[in-house]
Amino acid sequence: MATLARRHVDREVLRDVLSGTPRAHAVDRWIFVFMAAWFIVITLTGFIPDSVAKVAAVQSGQRPPFPLVLHLHAVLMASFLLLVLAQTILMATGRSEFHRRLGVAVFVIAPALVLVGVALVPTMFHQTWNALQTASSEQRDNLVHRLFVSENIMLVQLRVGILLPLFLAIGLRARGIDAGLHKRMMMLATAMGLPNGIDRIVWLPTTYPASFVTIDLYTLLAVAPMFVWDVARNRRIHEAYFIWLGVNLPFAIAVYGLWGTQWWEAAARHLMGVA
Repeated sequence: MATLARRHVDREVLRDVLSGTPRAHAVDRWIFVFMAAWFIVITLTGFIPDSVAKVAAVQSGQRPPFPLVLHLHAVLMASFLLLVLAQTILMATGRSEFHRRLGVAVFVIAPALVLVGVALVPTMFHQTWNALQTASSEQRDNLVHRLFVSENIMLVQLRVGILLPLFLAIGLRARGIDAGLHKRMMMLATAMGLPNGIDRIVWLPTTYPASFVTIDLYTLLAVAPMFVWDVARNRRIHEAYFIWLGVNLPFAIAVYGLWGTQWWEAAARHLMGVA
């Protein structure tokens, strides 16, 4: 009897959530705050242990010091994630005017993040390449592996460098015209940077660095809470997801097809000027 009563309560709660009540409207607002905070948690989970290990390696002389551009990239990425979180909180608490004023910052942070990312790719590649030229036999295997990873991850960095600003542009263009597309696309654009943190979470089962497939699957999983709520709430898939997946798909196929190939190894080294 108690079990039947419990099931009845569960059905009533679900019906209440999906029926357009104030509770459902609250979830509509706060789901985006949750997603912004969730993205930060994922990023920190990957970067904090990885950064601690790399700092220890620098201090022990196992790798060269971090270049300035890497620090700039970290500051800009953190600023961008915090900006997204602040914007979602402002909208969830009804302070839309402050949201619009603070939103101007994205026109500074986002281009700077992309430009610094473009500078970071050759900087980190050449750091590994130069170290390899003078490496001892004990260091060589590790550096060869790092170079292999660097060459392949360049494919993902190119994808992010193109798609992150593209999705941000779509989201920003929808401001004041289509609020639903605007807020979803801003979150989905932010999700483009998640693989940088996910590939550093060493306890996750993964095909990386042999393949990037599982990292992309984990990114889809990270976006899933917002997607599931959207479908359950609105009984349809919002166009933002079709745009995001449709544009992402050919880039993902290119990454998987080129990953680890001799052609891409030669092309990457040619791009970096060390062919």
